[in-house]
Amino acid sequence: MRLNSTPRDGELMSTSSFLKLTSSVIGIALAMLLGACATTPEPPADPIPLFASTFAPSGYPELSDYPEILEIIDESEDAWAAAGDLPNEARQTNSSIQTRRAATAAHATILLGKAAYIEPLVRPFSTLKALYSLVIKSTASFARRMTIGTVQFARLDDDPIPEVRQGPGMDLEAWEAELDQLAGTATRGTVRFLIDGPEFFPRLIETIEEAEESIDIRTYIFDNDDYAVSIADMLRERAEEVDVRVLLDGIGALLGTQVDPEGMPADFRPPISMPSYLERGSNVRVRTSGNPWLTGDHTKSTIIDGKVAFLGGMNIGREYRYTWHDLMVEVSGPIVDVLQRDLDIAWSKAGWLGDAAMLVRWMRSARQRADNVGDPVRVLVTRDHDSQIYRAKLAAIRRAQSFIYIENSYFSDDTILLELAKARRRGVDVRVILPADGNHAPLNYSNQVAINVMLRNGIRVYLYPGMSHVKAAIIDGWAIVGSANFDKLSLQINEELNIATSSPEAVVDLMERVFLADFAISEELDSAVDLNWTHRFAEFISDEIL
Repeated sequence: MRLNSTPRDGELMSTSSFLKLTSSVIGIALAMLLGACATTPEPPADPIPLFASTFAPSGYPELSDYPEILEIIDESEDAWAAAGDLPNEARQTNSSIQTRRAATAAHATILLGKAAYIEPLVRPFSTLKALYSLVIKSTASFARRMTIGTVQFARLDDDPIPEVRQGPGMDLEAWEAELDQLAGTATRGTVRFLIDGPEFFPRLIETIEEAEESIDIRTYIFDNDDYAVSIADMLRERAEEVDVRVLLDGIGALLGTQVDPEGMPADFRPPISMPSYLERGSNVRVRTSGNPWLTGDHTKSTIIDGKVAFLGGMNIGREYRYTWHDLMVEVSGPIVDVLQRDLDIAWSKAGWLGDAAMLVRWMRSARQRADNVGDPVRVLVTRDHDSQIYRAKLAAIRRAQSFIYIENSYFSDDTILLELAKARRRGVDVRVILPADGNHAPLNYSNQVAINVMLRNGIRVYLYPGMSHVKAAIIDGWAIVGSANFDKLSLQINEELNIATSSPEAVVDLMERVFLADFAISEELDSAVDLNWTHRFAEFISDEIL
């Protein structure tokens, strides 16, 4: 198959569309910056204090805390609903779009204000650490990419690409011992893969309905579409009987206001703020993680009664339930205690006591509530100071002797590309599955640059039909899955959560139900993609920012 870089309808952006997107992003960023510098609206009668010395509030300010902004949004909606002689359906569509834009601008202003003024006060250590990490890692990554692109790949071009070797893979027992020193927390647990929304969400709903003590949800995006609202309604109802906590990311909460009204039922009006919707009139406790220097918490984990946990790539929303190809993992056993402690620390950090509360929580030992069952499994994370997932993936690729299978949405890390090319020259069978219809245009373009590098180095590349949001790899019988992409943010900057195991039963299940199944329905590329300057620009943006 030959992949032409000229987009068809519903596929990648044209050059002009990409330029429009770029200019729009720049314009939105400037507008958000001006909004952050604008005069703060007059506070309500019982304002939420903006200083770290006042700890009475239960969380950060949200959009619902600013009635003046809500009033402006309502007036905007009313005005658009009454505009012109448009048919009623068209008036509703325009009204919804304008309301969404106003809400997005307000959310963005609050987000930037929190990042600029509140984060340094409440989380001074985390803010400085994030800045240091961004500067050091960005500088080092840029220098490393220049060397890889101009020197190391050029040297590889002189080496022939051998046939795939037949033989055993790496010594998994020795590999796990190396991982004990290299990264991650070794523990035990049962592993069950839940593929796509029809498998995951009914199981999630079942456990929520059966919860007896607690429901803890930590997610990047909690959409405001009709399906996400139905999950929110269930949580509001269950909060009457059990403790319900929802931890959202600040940037993800902003993205969660981007629901497409065309895909919603005609009588559905999306909430302008999911944190407010979850909390208003209910016992649900909601916190929004801070975003120092606009870093984020990309983790997705749900823990029920401290005994069952889910983690992986799915946020809460309609596309994850019905449209996208994605993967979650249900785990039980001692691994749940590890995940619960990680969530508790993140929850403490997101409160008004910030770094101080995080430190106190970190010093406490983990609660042991889960059953002592399962096979060896390991928790791997990305933190701005500790890239466990990155170290483990690179080390595994360098050790590989038989095969490396990867499925991911966004692939822009040059170091991993180089190590995959080296592995292929050792005779390793290297295959990568990417989505044919990605959801972010700049990353789609960057993926195409990576595709050409892979093909030139003998790596087999497959395009999954539609959008695949799966984040999984199997390397010589070692499996790693979770929330992390193969890009700079996931591997070095944002908070991420993966698990890894060499358990034969789990690895075989992942191989058969994800990789072999997806290879069978995906199209293998047999020629390079036509590239132009927009692809190179998108690659630069992906490498340096995304």
